Amino acid sequence: MTQPTYRVSHLDALEAESIFVMREVVAEFERPALLFSGGKDSIVMLRLAEKAFAPARIPFPVMHVDTGHNFPEVLAYRDRRVAQLGLNLVVASVQEAIDSGTVREPADGTRNRIQTPVLLAAQEKYRFDALFGGARRDEEKARAKERMFSFRDDFGQWDPKNQRPELWSLYNGRHQAGESIRVFPLSNWTELDIWRYIEREKIDLPSIYYAHDRDVVVRDNMLYAVNEYLHAREGEEIITKRVRYRTVGDASLTAAVESDADTVDKVIAEVAATRLTERGATRGDDRVSEASMEDRKREGYF
Repeated sequence: MTQPTYRVSHLDALEAESIFVMREVVAEFERPALLFSGGKDSIVMLRLAEKAFAPARIPFPVMHVDTGHNFPEVLAYRDRRVAQLGLNLVVASVQEAIDSGTVREPADGTRNRIQTPVLLAAQEKYRFDALFGGARRDEEKARAKERMFSFRDDFGQWDPKNQRPELWSLYNGRHQAGESIRVFPLSNWTELDIWRYIEREKIDLPSIYYAHDRDVVVRDNMLYAVNEYLHAREGEEIITKRVRYRTVGDASLTAAVESDADTVDKVIAEVAATRLTERGATRGDDRVSEASMEDRKREGYF
């Protein structure tokens, strides 16, 4: 009589690891929170939190660092999802920080860089000692340097040369008052894993992740949507393209990609065939320098 074989699928293994990490954080820390932007990675992370603590409610608040330059579809999704789950939403507003003089808006009008001091101020105000982030190691080379538990000093800064070992999935969350840990449950996931999980779990997403017609301009070989935060410059022609967004950031910095993928199956096929990461293909804020992401992370960025 043969013994039945028990196999765990790749997605099941990733899900189990992420859920284990979330439960560890809730057990070890006093005031965790989940960074939630309405982007696909934070949406998957929220779904994992649902499963980790069911049938109870998610035992921590979600925080959105709101630059004021969001896509309206994403904000609508954020508010709808938070209401569905009965969550406490903390909004850290960059616009309020600008109005109060805490930060200064750059001359080019973009706000991605000035999210960091707003995030750190909100973390200090609400005394969050652990923040879940949706970063994945395949996104960008600086992300690949970071561990699952990322120690931040009392200034919120990250030192890539001073990270704690994580042998045998043992996570060290020890910290002093004022220090904190950034936690990345999706570290070992890829963009393709995210989309396959979205398919499996039948997760609803903001409509901009699927192909639609939009007025865009070509800038730096990328397709930027024309909107209230981004206008056509002299010499730029506004054209209508069928596009979708692979990643969601500020409407003033995030580009779309040409696509006919209007269903999850089509997106999965498209992502499986691409050889360019989503941030490399669509995020203008990552093109400042070769080390732009690492520089921002050292300062306290997500």
